[in-house]
Amino acid sequence: MFMSSPLDAAALGAALAGYYPQLDVTDSTGSTNADLLAAAGLGAPDRTVLIAEAQTDGRGRRARRWVSPPGTGLYLSVLLRPSQVAAPALGTLSMVAGLALAEAVRETAGVTADLKWPNDLLIDGAKCAGILCEVGGGTPPAVVVGIGLNTGPLGEEVPAGAGGLPATSLADAGATETDRSAILVALLVEFAELEARWRSAGGSLAASGLLRSYRELCSTLGADVRVELPDGSTRTGVGRDIDADGRLLVTGDDGVSFAVSAGDVVHVRH
Repeated sequence: MFMSSPLDAAALGAALAGYYPQLDVTDSTGSTNADLLAAAGLGAPDRTVLIAEAQTDGRGRRARRWVSPPGTGLYLSVLLRPSQVAAPALGTLSMVAGLALAEAVRETAGVTADLKWPNDLLIDGAKCAGILCEVGGGTPPAVVVGIGLNTGPLGEEVPAGAGGLPATSLADAGATETDRSAILVALLVEFAELEARWRSAGGSLAASGLLRSYRELCSTLGADVRVELPDGSTRTGVGRDIDADGRLLVTGDDGVSFAVSAGDVVHVRH
């Protein structure tokens, strides 16, 4: 099985010291998100980063499992304490992370990646990365942003994702750069810069200028979609826009428009 060189915590810490005061790399853990949520309750500082070479219980949205074999991907979480952002706006942080991921992958790995609302990274319609944001404890309250990105060639153990999306990786997509350290540094620098803009704008995607950038990279806009809502119901239509609160605006097959703030959105392939 493909495995890349281990990540060097000291080198990464030095490269990112101006952005993240605390960065650790662990050989294996259950979930980096779970670890930082626990650390948040114990007072871990703003912009703490935890990276794992492997996860035994990695998870995505709606408690789905994220396969995290050693040395073939980037599995990391960032703990943030954006005290000037009101609680209702914290959910848009996952979109900020998605935008940072897409832009870093495009610039560093040379692949044409886009975003499926709200925060899945797609390459040619296949899922390459996912993001999970969770609110933690402490004062001020913390948000933990977890990112799983497939970098090396995938084995047969990686299943299709939600909505039947096939899985892919940067290597499988023909990336010009698959070195995990280079991609990780580019991702975390991009995220730090975009998150700082989002934070200074009080969590507003529009005021920070990030909403326009997100729209440009979101392949859900203009796509036929099936929306699987939290109550178990399903609606179909066309993704038309994303509003200032980060909600997906869909024109239903019946001509009635509706906003989606939570649920699974599947791109319908004909």
